[in-house]
Amino acid sequence: MKKRFIGIAISAAATTSLYALTVGVGLTPTVAHADSYIDMLNQMGGNPAEFNVSAGEKLFKEKRGPNHKSLETCDFGLGPGVLKGAYAQLPRYFADTGKVQDVESRLVTCMETIQGFSKEQIEKDVLKDPFAKNGGNATDIVNLAAYVAHQSDGMPMEVPQNTPQEKLSFENGKKFFWYRAGPYNFSCATCHAENDKQIKISKLPNLSTPDGEKAWVAATWPAYPDSQGVVRTLEWRMNDCMRQQRIAEPKYLSQVVIDLETYMGVMAKGHKILTPSFKR
Repeated sequence: MKKRFIGIAISAAATTSLYALTVGVGLTPTVAHADSYIDMLNQMGGNPAEFNVSAGEKLFKEKRGPNHKSLETCDFGLGPGVLKGAYAQLPRYFADTGKVQDVESRLVTCMETIQGFSKEQIEKDVLKDPFAKNGGNATDIVNLAAYVAHQSDGMPMEVPQNTPQEKLSFENGKKFFWYRAGPYNFSCATCHAENDKQIKISKLPNLSTPDGEKAWVAATWPAYPDSQGVVRTLEWRMNDCMRQQRIAEPKYLSQVVIDLETYMGVMAKGHKILTPSFKR
């Protein structure tokens, strides 16, 4: 794991204090300044989510479950045990499950097939409170995802479109991106289909085209949003967006979320992964 622990003890406070400093010296709290302080934190390193990466590594290598095995032989698409670059090519199609899977759903598959956990055990012990709403502590699955993702840090996103299933996942994700629903008739595109759009001081990525402003955002998850105080994955981000649209929140590991991840990953093609990153 890359050593970016310098300043980690002050990083959580820095997400507030650095922004306060920019205002304190007379700068207007514009989007440009808000983005700058996040960029500064990402360049400094010392992300608190590094602790989650370490916790995920321990879990990944620990012999667990009825089979008393680790996840070190899990195949994320590049062969059993190959982690470097694997996250950069997720979601992707897996012949053994017949599904397009993201990092979290693939981890669950390996927990079942390698470690011998039953679906009931996983639902009860692994997927409980998956979005860390209870107490603010990241769950095992989030820590594992953070570890696997970090092994592709600095590598370009290359979400594959080689199989009919992968192409269908992209098309379904694209359809949902434009699909309007809920009491406000919102879609993902309502906020994310134009450049120069923002909510308060948050600049919104344009995900409607690979050339859109900040279309690379999928390459920066898992992340540590200072508004949350806990590491989050892209699955959480999609779930939270749907909550804000006031539509039914999808079940964790839902295929519609994975399809959206596929769409976003293809839009971010070629951009280097930065994870864990800081977010507002």
